[in-house]
Amino acid sequence: MKRKQKKVLVRIIVSAVLLVFAKIFCPDEWWAAFVYAVPYLVIGYDVIFKAVRNIANGQVFDENFLMVIATVGAFATGEYTEAAAVMLFYQTGELFQSVAVGRSRKSISELMDIRPDYANIERDGKLEQVDPDEIAVGDEIIIKPGEKIPLDGIVLEGRSAADTSALTGESLPREIDAGDDVVSGCINLTGVLRVRVTKPFGESTVSKILELTENAASQKAKTENFITRFARYYTPAVVFAALALAVIPPLIAGGGWMTWIHRALIFLVISCPCALVISVPLSFFGGIGGAGRQGILVKGGSCFESLAKTDTVVFDKTGTLTKGVFNVTAVHPESISEQRLTELAAYAESSSTHPIAAALRDACNTQIDRSRITSCEEIAGRGVRAVIDGEEVCAGNGKLMDDIGVSWHPCHHVGTTVHIAVNGVYAGHLVISDEVKETSAAAIAELGRIGVKKTVMLTGDADAVGKDAAKKLGIGEVYTELLPADKVEKVEGLLNAEQGGVLAFVGDGINDAPVLARADIGIAMGAMGSDAAIEAADVVLMDDDPAKLAKAILTARRTLRIVYENIVFALGVKALVLILGALGFASMWAAVFADVGVSVIAILNAMRALKVKN
Repeated sequence: MKRKQKKVLVRIIVSAVLLVFAKIFCPDEWWAAFVYAVPYLVIGYDVIFKAVRNIANGQVFDENFLMVIATVGAFATGEYTEAAAVMLFYQTGELFQSVAVGRSRKSISELMDIRPDYANIERDGKLEQVDPDEIAVGDEIIIKPGEKIPLDGIVLEGRSAADTSALTGESLPREIDAGDDVVSGCINLTGVLRVRVTKPFGESTVSKILELTENAASQKAKTENFITRFARYYTPAVVFAALALAVIPPLIAGGGWMTWIHRALIFLVISCPCALVISVPLSFFGGIGGAGRQGILVKGGSCFESLAKTDTVVFDKTGTLTKGVFNVTAVHPESISEQRLTELAAYAESSSTHPIAAALRDACNTQIDRSRITSCEEIAGRGVRAVIDGEEVCAGNGKLMDDIGVSWHPCHHVGTTVHIAVNGVYAGHLVISDEVKETSAAAIAELGRIGVKKTVMLTGDADAVGKDAAKKLGIGEVYTELLPADKVEKVEGLLNAEQGGVLAFVGDGINDAPVLARADIGIAMGAMGSDAAIEAADVVLMDDDPAKLAKAILTARRTLRIVYENIVFALGVKALVLILGALGFASMWAAVFADVGVSVIAILNAMRALKVKN
């Protein structure tokens, strides 16, 4: 408990003791008002000050104003005990609310603990601790066992295990060896690592996660915005209603002023909108923290609302449903040798960062001599054209072969086929295959189980490859041989066909960024995903596990359910007690329950959103 909260707790205890003392020993004399004013001022002086300050600033109608008017009015009508007790219980509820919000913020701040305090850099044979912001790309840093990995990089020396739980929610350590990529925010567990930095701190994984987390609370859901607008009109409305309740009945019926004023004061206490104003954003805040513990970063409450209503999920294939780790599984030369075909493919793709290009280079088994490459041109959605040893080499799909007028034929093997033409003559083809992730099929099945109506896969792969993968995964609809622009067009078509449904797109590559931005809700695979995809997405799955998608949707639905429960409960109880109060069947104590009691129950319910369900 914070120092400020402890002070409020002490005031609550002192005020309660003074109130009990006044009730026992103070007779109902005229000076009793001064005795009861002591516990009232001990517990309520700050509420009075806030009300006066807000009125001076033109902000008249808020809960502080309601409580001051109600309790001062109770004093004026001789209800001293009730006046002091209402303020006491109101402050107790406020303290409870403050503790609950603090706990929710602590859950979020636990995610923020991934920020590294320093990085070790070697200078003159000694290790120096410097701010990660001072490290440049290409610098080499040393990470000792037990330290946080401060920046993204490639391991040059050492072997270790990394605790990735802060990022992914998974407790199983990840083995690290020389040549592996490491991401900031993880904890190095066992061995000393020498790492070459590949990104400045401002662009590192940990920096992006911190930015997403810090900005999440500012992205308000429609429900939150509605509650804010509702409270803006609701509070002045109930003040005028209370005024009417105090004045109109005695004017019509004649007399009974004190009775109706007392009912109006009860009406004011009941009407305080604390339960809604606090519990709704607290529910979303708790949901964001609970999702973060599972390695699911949600960029705000508005994303929760869309995610909860998702009924169509569209997947990219490579790196999303598959591992994105390609291997050459077949080499079919026609006019040249197998070795020469593999070598030309590797040289043609030597400048590409695509996983297929990496697979071709790995299959070559020789060092690439770039002096042999005179020129190289990448043709989007087709392949590459390069001049190697003075010969024009084209490597790509069937569309590229058609464009250059080369006769080709498909391969009977299932996989991505790379056709090679040398000086306009077909030289053969290679087949590259990707491996489906272990959890992908189960993830698709789980989406169907929780009520997602349609799953779709979009891929730039050949028709046979895409359909084969979709069949293995149990995806009902697949579109193949798509360019990046074609993916956006397909999503546009699916959105038009939805007519009110919510479409989520799941992807990881830089080419997926436009589609992530266009979908109702974009979901990026974060750990291995590109920066552009993460920036464009609304939700980031930090461990690239498709199984987390169903968890994300269920977490969003649970959060929305808690929000709606609080709205219905708070409005229902308040409406009932407001009517009873206006008719004279509800006392000031019932009003206290309708305000403080409902707030406490709603806040307790909102705190459920923090709990992670496995």
